[in-house]
Amino acid sequence: MESMRDINRIMEREIAKGSCPLKLEHIEFGDYSYQKIASSDKMNEVLSYLLRIGAFSQYVGKTIINNVYMDMKGKNPVFKRTKSAIERNDIFNSIKRYTRKLKPEYNGDVYLETVRCYFDIPQENLEKCRYTYQGNETYAFVMSDKYIMALYTHCLAARKEVAMQDIQVEGFTEKEYGMVRLANVRNVLFQALLFDNVKIHGNRIYADLYTIYY
Repeated sequence: MESMRDINRIMEREIAKGSCPLKLEHIEFGDYSYQKIASSDKMNEVLSYLLRIGAFSQYVGKTIINNVYMDMKGKNPVFKRTKSAIERNDIFNSIKRYTRKLKPEYNGDVYLETVRCYFDIPQENLEKCRYTYQGNETYAFVMSDKYIMALYTHCLAARKEVAMQDIQVEGFTEKEYGMVRLANVRNVLFQALLFDNVKIHGNRIYADLYTIYY
């Protein structure tokens, strides 16, 4: 596995080639972070939303190709971007098969975790990313595959670091704190970092990292 130093070198090379210099600043938990998935139907609904398929295909925009999704190849998870709804539907079916093998009971053993990943970018670069889509002003961050996967690696590393810290979030239950610490988490059923729904408030930029735990 590449070290974070190697990952950072890859990012610098990709910036030199033209990738937008978006960099992870920190991650945050909040009252939005945990949602119980209480049935297989709800699980399918959550997957459909994250993959922007079925009833949620209306959310597909130009920047969906920047999203990073977990897929299963045999017994091993792989993480990748997709170019089409066909690929995202294939991931949906792959994760459904994987989930069926693990046989969750949906009695409080399956949760969706949402972590906000905050990014930093020089203001002059941010202005170059502004554009109008369907009449609304938004931003598009042009990044190579290597750069996006490197950002994803940074997000995962930050999430693992938080598990070793004593963070405090108002309103969290002991079970939720356990999930923050990754205690009693047996499996990751699915994970996605969604760059097609980047939020910008003032100078704060964030995208959501979603993980379904069992």
